[in-house]
Amino acid sequence: SASMKTKLYQACPGFRPAVLILAAIFVTPALPAFAWQETVEAAAGENAAQDDVLPESAFVAIDGGEDLTGWTALETMDPRKFAALPADERQQLLVAGNEAMKKFWRYENGEIVNDGEGPYLTTLRDYRDFELRLDYQTVAKADSGIYLKATPQIQIWDTTEAGGKWGGDLLAEKGSGGLWNNSRGAAGKDPLVHADRPFGEWNSFRIIQLGARTSVWLNDQLVVDHTIMENYWDRALPLAVSGPIQLQTHGGQIRWRNIRVHEFSPEEANAILAAHNSEGLESVFNGENFDGWKGPTGNYEIVDGAIRCRKGQGGTIYTDRELGDFRVRMEFQLPPGGNNGLAIRYPGDGDTAYVGMCELQVLDSEHEKYASLDPRQYHGSAYGMIAAARGYLRETGKWNFQEVTVRGSNIRVELNGSVILDGDLAKVTEFMSDTPHPGKDRARGHFGFAGHSDPVAFRAVRIQSLDGASGDPVPGAGETGDPSGTK
Repeated sequence: SASMKTKLYQACPGFRPAVLILAAIFVTPALPAFAWQETVEAAAGENAAQDDVLPESAFVAIDGGEDLTGWTALETMDPRKFAALPADERQQLLVAGNEAMKKFWRYENGEIVNDGEGPYLTTLRDYRDFELRLDYQTVAKADSGIYLKATPQIQIWDTTEAGGKWGGDLLAEKGSGGLWNNSRGAAGKDPLVHADRPFGEWNSFRIIQLGARTSVWLNDQLVVDHTIMENYWDRALPLAVSGPIQLQTHGGQIRWRNIRVHEFSPEEANAILAAHNSEGLESVFNGENFDGWKGPTGNYEIVDGAIRCRKGQGGTIYTDRELGDFRVRMEFQLPPGGNNGLAIRYPGDGDTAYVGMCELQVLDSEHEKYASLDPRQYHGSAYGMIAAARGYLRETGKWNFQEVTVRGSNIRVELNGSVILDGDLAKVTEFMSDTPHPGKDRARGHFGFAGHSDPVAFRAVRIQSLDGASGDPVPGAGETGDPSGTK
């Protein structure tokens, strides 16, 4: 709710398998080992993937039935703090879940009902990239919401003037469906339109979340458009890579029904990500040869329409065109232990990590051989200068989707829908191994790939020059809640 305050998990008993499942949700900080499919670039028009509506047959019902199978009841808590608890404390909190669920939640006539009290109904498993559909019905003065990845929240409330939350910092008159806990003024904080139905009628949500990128439709009207959902628990970090869905209760009865989920494969997720904010991007790789590229292209090969570094070889290949400010999108695939890099404002010779503006790491960060690296060496980091958030890569061997935006001395990296780095190189004064980076202040240069002997592959490489457009916003950029780059 709008007045949400952090509380400790309340005990709610359950059976041991549920305890183990939910513990795994919160304790594992990195990417869960899902059976990802190979990803591909969106092949249709600008907005085709985002506008496609999946058939109901693609969804799995998770209502749970009479005994609410698949659910427990918990107060919300920062997943990282929960993971830091001793194992016995986590288990004690989780074991109490079923009893609290039985006390405060009930299933009647195909509906899940709560009278405004008790902990939140919580799935016993986590979700990463998914579409959630459900219906809800509430009453005057009630205040509720939907928590995604254990984080608040898609707002549900009384939007009438009689509800007492018009104006000020609340602005309930704007409607339900907004990302209430995004910062004031941030995209998604307030819904795009008021779409609530009168009390006594059922409302329907359609929610898509890819990484932190969140879209919400309320009663078939778009109210949040592919916006970054901020990490309420620590706004300097991205939203957790995965987590449970929670149905909040606060201040009045709420009923839920027809709760169903579709989990996106990487192929589906990448297609949706590629279809959004793609205006102005132009392909710089034709998928057939190295036309338009310079450098040691013989050390690379083209396999199934992708540029791949030959095993045991490397060097930096780069585009003909010099760029100042720009954004680039691509998909990349890492082999086990794979290492490569993105050359940013590369001068055409030398080590781009030092003579270019920077090298953005492309690395199988979770491989055991990299366990002891400096934080500024892991995937997405501006090598040796600014560390990126970890844990947002897909399973090794699967295709990832990444966008990099360079404006002046600032670099922003969005990986699979989550912003893992947003930092200003001009402010960096401490360098790994005390080795300076004389090229970090370069204003122009080439974009390229810096191979390091591993068969890392890239495809669907598209660039938009932002030169001369410094005052124009890049679609999706500039949203609050992204990493500060000061870690």
